[in-house]
Amino acid sequence: MFLHIGDDLVLREQDIIGIFDFETSTLSKHTKKYLQDKEKKHSTLAVSEQIPKAFVVVQKKEQKEPKVYFTLVSSITLKKRAENNRLME
Repeated sequence: MFLHIGDDLVLREQDIIGIFDFETSTLSKHTKKYLQDKEKKHSTLAVSEQIPKAFVVVQKKEQKEPKVYFTLVSSITLKKRAENNRLME
């Protein structure tokens, strides 16, 4: 199944490593460093120019490193969408 994370962007659920709340998870210095490293490596994609509500870490088979997608959709909404996808299977 696929998960719509905003705009016209969908991700394969099997590629998703994790969905994180932006506000609470960036309180950790380790998370901040991880996100900064991903930005330096150009391994991030922002769905919008606005401050994100969540970020999704994705590891595709053909990629060496995970990619981070910043989204305006909250982590709670993304979780509900994923759960609804499982109900439809």
